[in-house]
Amino acid sequence: MDDTDELTRDRTRAEPHVPAGETAVGTAAAGETAEERKRRLRRRLERLIGIAATEGNSLVRLRNGDEIFPAMLESIRTAEHTVDMMTFVYWRGEIAREFAHTMAERARAGVRVRLLLDGFGSRLIEKDLLELMDDAGVRVAWFRRPLWISPMKQNHRCHRKVLVVDEEVAYTGGVGIAEEWCGDARNEGEWRDTHVRVRGPAVDGIAAAFAQNWAECSDVLFDERDRFVEHEPQGDAVVQVVRGSAGFGWQDMQTLLRVVLETARERVRLATAYFAPDPYFVELLCATARRGVEVEILLPGPHTDQRVCQLAGQNFYEDLLACGVRILHYQPTMMHAKIVTVDGVASLVGSTNLNRRSLDHDEEVMLVVLDEDFTARLDRDFDDDVRHSVRIRGVRWRRRPLAQRLKEAAVLPVRRFL
Repeated sequence: MDDTDELTRDRTRAEPHVPAGETAVGTAAAGETAEERKRRLRRRLERLIGIAATEGNSLVRLRNGDEIFPAMLESIRTAEHTVDMMTFVYWRGEIAREFAHTMAERARAGVRVRLLLDGFGSRLIEKDLLELMDDAGVRVAWFRRPLWISPMKQNHRCHRKVLVVDEEVAYTGGVGIAEEWCGDARNEGEWRDTHVRVRGPAVDGIAAAFAQNWAECSDVLFDERDRFVEHEPQGDAVVQVVRGSAGFGWQDMQTLLRVVLETARERVRLATAYFAPDPYFVELLCATARRGVEVEILLPGPHTDQRVCQLAGQNFYEDLLACGVRILHYQPTMMHAKIVTVDGVASLVGSTNLNRRSLDHDEEVMLVVLDEDFTARLDRDFDDDVRHSVRIRGVRWRRRPLAQRLKEAAVLPVRRFL
């Protein structure tokens, strides 16, 4: 018997929300094709978020720095017209220097290169790299530098990671420009992360994420280098690009996760670097599990750069475990990927974490990919990560030391900022 069984018996909860016309997992899903599942999810997201998905896209999953950085740098090196890049983190190290020198070289060659840095997340960038890029003609802009903006905007950051080259190839995911992301997650100095290379009509949605933030920081939104190319089909994947905005109130990222969880029939798998949701999303995860959906959450274990955020999320472990949610702690290094897979037919990948900061405060971008092959690739990665993880067991978690409980309680007052 699973350790969560006795907790489940001890708790009485409201019945989960099931959208009208549907029943719980099993009966409704029986005989349903993958195309029908994709069509249902697509129409719900298009209707409730108001962003059309596009056909004809190709995507390549890039796992860890050893695959991600060479692909991004090669695209920049071969750019002929434009390079648009934005990132939350641009820190120090050899990889930071390589990106700066590569962008500077293309700018000197006549390519229009724009770099948008978050004013808080990229504050550690080496000043000589900024001078190098500026001298070469790279147009560097800062998103909401803390000393230059009103207090109301201080907490709303640009967490998007975007690279668009020649309007034809784009990259997004969880990776920042720093040594921490180099390597292949072989030890605690090499973070685990996932990025995606995209070709096809979805490139426009990723480019729009850049343009939306660039418009706040620059008087020139486009120029003669922008060709506004027509996209030919590059593959078979259907992709919706969802952008979360830094502001107040309900955001598209919250709608995205709610629709995905309420639509899932068999399995939802989430990998996130920072897990500190509000009680609403905790109950949504529980409701999903209670109606028979297998829910797995993969989180950082002993290696995390945000221990306070980790403690905030652990406040909810007991409730989640009692509902049958499976929680795993990744052991080798920092788990920084932001991935969701749904029923083997759909996946989400981008910059959004399952924490209050991503869902309530920050600029984010997420790809919704309706494609079985791409989702299977991410599920295989998830399986591999699970093999390097420790499962949190319900009974054992309830017996955790008092000191651990006190630490969890101590972070509650600041949870909404995490």
